[in-house]
Amino acid sequence: MLTYALVLAVGLVAGTVSGIVGTGATIILLPVLVLVFGPREAVPIMAVVALMSNFAKITAWWREIDWRATTAYALGGIPAAALGARTLLVLPERAVDIALGLFFLAMIPGRRWLAARNMSLGYGGLALAGAVIGFLTGIVVSTGPLSVPTFAAHGLVKGAFIATEAAGSLALYVSKGITFQMLGALPLDIAVKGLISGSSVMVGTYIARAIVDRLSVATFQRLLDVVMALSGLALLWAAVR
Repeated sequence: MLTYALVLAVGLVAGTVSGIVGTGATIILLPVLVLVFGPREAVPIMAVVALMSNFAKITAWWREIDWRATTAYALGGIPAAALGARTLLVLPERAVDIALGLFFLAMIPGRRWLAARNMSLGYGGLALAGAVIGFLTGIVVSTGPLSVPTFAAHGLVKGAFIATEAAGSLALYVSKGITFQMLGALPLDIAVKGLISGSSVMVGTYIARAIVDRLSVATFQRLLDVVMALSGLALLWAAVR
C-alpha cells in the first residue's frame, strides 16, 4: 500500500510538471518505478503511463493540435518505436539503467545545443525526427527532451505545442505498447500497475492546464534541466548500488 502511495504521489507531481513544460512525467516517475518494480517491469509500466499522460494533454488542449505536424512525426516514428521496443527487450537490466541515466544527463547540454541554433523543421524534418526519436523511445522510455525542441522548432507554442507534441508522442507509445503486448512483455498485472500509476499523472496534467500561460521561457528551461539531472542521477545510482 505504501509503495503505491509513493508512486501516486510522485505521479501527481510528474503529471503537473509534464502538463506545464510539455515533458517530464516519464523522467520524474521512471526512477521511482525502477526502484519499486525493477527496470524490466518499469519500462512497460511507463509505456502505459505515457499513453495516459499524453492522452490527458491532448484532451486538455484538443482544439489547438496541429494534425499535419502530428501525422508527419508519426509516419516516421511509429515503425521506429516498434523496432526500438524489440531492441530494448534483449538488453541486460543494468545496461538499461545506465543507458537511461546517461541519456537524461546528456540531454541537458544537448537540448541547449539544439535550442541555441534555432533550428526550423518542416514536415519532412518532422518525419525524419520522428524516426530517430521513435527508435530511441522504444529503447530509453522517454525522449521528451528531444521531442520538445523538435516541435518547438516547427513554430508551435504553449497549448498548441503541448497538445501536438503529446499527440505525436502518443502515436509512438501506442506502437511501443502494441509491440510489448505482442512479445508478451505487457501482461495483465503490468497493465494494471501502469493504469494505477498513470491515473495520478493524468490528474496532475489537468491541474497544470491552469498554470501554463503564466510560465516564462526561462523558468521552463531551468525546470526541465533540473528534472533531467535529478532523474539521470537517480537511475545511475540504481544501476551501481
